[in-house]
Amino acid sequence: MTDELVRVYVPATVPMLARLPEHGLAATQAHAVTPTLREWYAEGDEEELEYVAFTRAAQDALQLIRHDPAAPRRRVVVSADLPATAIGRGDGELGSSVVELRAPVPVAAVAAVHVDGVDAATDVAAAVQVVLEALAGDPDAQFTVDGAEDHELEWYDPSELESLLRATAAEG
Repeated sequence: MTDELVRVYVPATVPMLARLPEHGLAATQAHAVTPTLREWYAEGDEEELEYVAFTRAAQDALQLIRHDPAAPRRRVVVSADLPATAIGRGDGELGSSVVELRAPVPVAAVAAVHVDGVDAATDVAAAVQVVLEALAGDPDAQFTVDGAEDHELEWYDPSELESLLRATAAEG
């Protein structure tokens, strides 16, 4: 019997992507459609639930960027399909999409890479500065974070990772 695969959305930074091919994606948490998320969004279909998990991963990417001053101001979310055994329970709060990752995400598990376009960098940089205040409930900070969230992340096939990294490095 094969292990069921679970789609996870892993928040990341561009430097984390650069290490992905050789070392995997070193992350301890990701987002997924969890039982508690399904219970909270009882009316949502699978696509809507996946979008919620994806959006939350993009929000978490802001915090990762904040902790890495050298990282380009572009949110990154890696969509990966992992065996259910590679994923631990999250916090269990109603509506939560958080799951624990038991090991780095191997490049072979990556289904897609999502990265902000160059046009989002200014809004993402502003959001990075106030993301903690937004999480604490500051409405002005949340407005700034929402400005970054107005940008859709661009989709890349895993085979495009090397060219994406080259392009990102060239952009500065």
